[in-house]
Amino acid sequence: MADSTQNGPMQGGAGGGAVQFLMANKLETAMWISRLFTVYCSALFVLPLLGLHEAASFYQRALLANALTSALRLHQRLPHFQLSRAFLAQALLEDSCHYLLYSLIFVNSYPVTMSIFPVLLFSLLHAATYTKKVLDARSSNSLPFLRNLLEKLNANQQNILKFIACNEIFLMPATVFMLFSGQGSLLQPFIYYRFLTLRYSSRRNPYCR
Repeated sequence: MADSTQNGPMQGGAGGGAVQFLMANKLETAMWISRLFTVYCSALFVLPLLGLHEAASFYQRALLANALTSALRLHQRLPHFQLSRAFLAQALLEDSCHYLLYSLIFVNSYPVTMSIFPVLLFSLLHAATYTKKVLDARSSNSLPFLRNLLEKLNANQQNILKFIACNEIFLMPATVFMLFSGQGSLLQPFIYYRFLTLRYSSRRNPYCR
């Protein structure tokens, strides 16, 4: 009886610590949830377990969720919006602005598997980082199996970023091919080229260069 009485508050305190951490960081938590949803929708598009028709809708949901995450992240980086050229120039330096544009480029286009991988992998990396923080807030030894998975993912972060950069580059000829095959718009290759020039100047992912 004494042991169960002592373990109960400890377990409740561990869970309470995670809840308090999530509530204290509401914007980060919102982005964490939207990234997990992006991973979920992207996985169901890549692996169409519910059918090809449903896979197309999950493609759009993943890009819309990524757009939401990017908008929240951009708001976090630049909280004071200004309708000025200087503010726009500053916003265009942010990776979150790049991927907000990326989501808008592909959200209404013909579903392309290659275009979902950067969204999926970035969401997975960022969600894994925040998940580790949540686990640390809960308990330093909680869910060791999940921690090991997160550590392995973090250990391969460099390779994942390189793969994302290559994927971004190879999407350029893919947009041109989509145009000639009747599956893309005339403006898409030009807008995507602008996206690539922004990625080249990225301050957070040097592998884009």
